Amino acid sequence: MAGETTAHTTSPTTERADPGDELVAELADGVLHLSGSLSLAGVARHWKRVRELVAGSSGPLAIDVARLDSIQGSGAALVVELALELERDGRGGEVRGATGSVHALLGLYAPDEAAPPPHAHELHESFLAQVGRRSIGVTTGVFEGIVFIGELTRACGRTILRPATFPLREWVVQLSRTGPDGVAIVALVNFLVGTILGFQSAVQLENYGAEIFVANLVGLSVVRELGPLMTAILLAGRSGAAFAAELGTMKVSEEVDALRTLGLSPHRFLVLPRVAALVVTMPLLTIIANAMGILGGLAIGCGAMGITLNAYWQQTASSIETSDVLTGLAKAVAFGAIVGVIACHRGLSTRGGAEGVGRSTTAAVVTVLFALIIADAIFTYLFTLFGL
Repeated sequence: MAGETTAHTTSPTTERADPGDELVAELADGVLHLSGSLSLAGVARHWKRVRELVAGSSGPLAIDVARLDSIQGSGAALVVELALELERDGRGGEVRGATGSVHALLGLYAPDEAAPPPHAHELHESFLAQVGRRSIGVTTGVFEGIVFIGELTRACGRTILRPATFPLREWVVQLSRTGPDGVAIVALVNFLVGTILGFQSAVQLENYGAEIFVANLVGLSVVRELGPLMTAILLAGRSGAAFAAELGTMKVSEEVDALRTLGLSPHRFLVLPRVAALVVTMPLLTIIANAMGILGGLAIGCGAMGITLNAYWQQTASSIETSDVLTGLAKAVAFGAIVGVIACHRGLSTRGGAEGVGRSTTAAVVTVLFALIIADAIFTYLFTLFGL
């Protein structure tokens, strides 16, 4: 059936087509009531008449869709467009009465609220306002870090009480990535550091005829300071950045939320294996770094300064005590924990898609390097204070 629409403000306006495409429009008391169906065929046949009905009215106008039986995407788009036009003309345009599937479909086509331009609030901020805002940001970051450490500690406690829940396979994978895969770069860099340190110290000690003490200087410096610190810096740029990028990508792709939905703790299944892997591999890599650093100094001492191999080795062995090695390994364990915790925290704090992942990775590396230097200074002061 097909009929002609009669448009006025006091009686219903009905458009008849197929039974499934029937549309009734009534304009009364500043409200446009729509009922029937807003299907693709019905919109094509009847919407022009509805627009004419609206154009023939004046004053504020709302759109009531409470009596719509069904609606399709085309109908929802046109209702939203009509509401926006009325709003731009200063005539209201509020959509009322949407429920169920009608409400859901209209919500899909409704425009997002206009986001303010980035950093617009900073254009006219005073200096004190900027300091206050940044101070609040730093305080919030510290609070989130404390909460993160608390969650990780709780995950560690639960794993100790129930060892079977520890993700062993993921831990082994991370051990491989942070350990054997990093041996080559750690060995090469620390060997070069040893050669540089040996050459620079030899230039000065040669003036006093004390070339043999190159072995003492290189050995102690590498074992107590440079070995653990250089290894931690390399792992911060290698494994720390990888952790932040991996977890950041999982966060923005909602994989972390999926874990929580399944009742699984991201701290136990994502963070704990990575931190544990670094805590284990850092001391092992530090031992390799110490050996390569000493070999680098030996290459300079024996190759450029004429010190015999036996003399250099005996001088190194006599200058390094067990406490020196243990303090270096203690630093390595702490450095491994610092790299893992900060990198994972930055990764799980990621927001904003791919750009956010890049920012989190950069922030992770910078924060880890800063924390490593601070921690090394604290360790050095404490070991000196207690005579270690």
